[in-house]
Amino acid sequence: MSRVEVAKTYKLFIGGKFPRSESGRTYPVTDAKGRFLANASHASRKDLRDAVVAARKAFGGWSGATAYNRGQVLYRVAEVMEGRRDQFVAEVAVSEGLSQRKAESVVDAAVDRWVWYAGWTDKVASVFGAANPVAGPYFSFTVPEPTGVVGVLAPQTSSLLGLVSVVAPVLATGCSAVVVSSAERPLPAITLSEVLATSDVPGGVVNMLTGRAAELGTWLASHADVNAVDPTGADSAGRVEIAREAAGTVKRVLEVPEGEPDWTSRPGLGRLRAYLEPKTVWHPMGV
Repeated sequence: MSRVEVAKTYKLFIGGKFPRSESGRTYPVTDAKGRFLANASHASRKDLRDAVVAARKAFGGWSGATAYNRGQVLYRVAEVMEGRRDQFVAEVAVSEGLSQRKAESVVDAAVDRWVWYAGWTDKVASVFGAANPVAGPYFSFTVPEPTGVVGVLAPQTSSLLGLVSVVAPVLATGCSAVVVSSAERPLPAITLSEVLATSDVPGGVVNMLTGRAAELGTWLASHADVNAVDPTGADSAGRVEIAREAAGTVKRVLEVPEGEPDWTSRPGLGRLRAYLEPKTVWHPMGV
């Protein structure tokens, strides 16, 4: 007997919970050939403000945790991703129009990328900090500290590997994040939200919004409680507008290349450095 297919409507991920958009808006998600897959919530400005509030509330506990503990938490995320590998492969394949083998390679690279950043949590202080030479009876130390709440416009094309590559360094440095996923390919981001919710990441450290970067990006950039913005998922005109809006609150805008980079290449340390603020401390030597 035939039956009516139950279409999924995915929700947002804010403060460790999965609310509907306060606007009630949704939009259809299709595969690479235009076939319907599901509905996704269309985040509004109010949803974005709620996400920023949740990220700010979570920032103190996350940044105050030991670097080793943050590394353990992020490694746990990679473990859960590995456990849901088949789902990620299926969603990446259908979203990006990839073969099974290619999708498997992308998912494996995304898990490995998350593990790589997890390993950096307790090393950034040594790499980016310093004991400064001074002419006088003082110690001078420079210590990197997390910048705060980071708004991330995720890549539009690379729905998982690109997403992991822009979100993981934010968390590794002790910052919290408000992420706008790929609009046309949000399913891997939604599944990643479920992974975060069922791992050890405190609620609010990552908030995932589905919607349009062109709509949400400028609101992120103008929000006074957001400290930095990654405009990767915005187009050229959107990046100009984001830079203009960010100037009003003197927030950092990550410098990213036009288009999307090759996410399979080695990530380097640039994104880790971008979310750290150097704090220099002077202390007199003992007699």
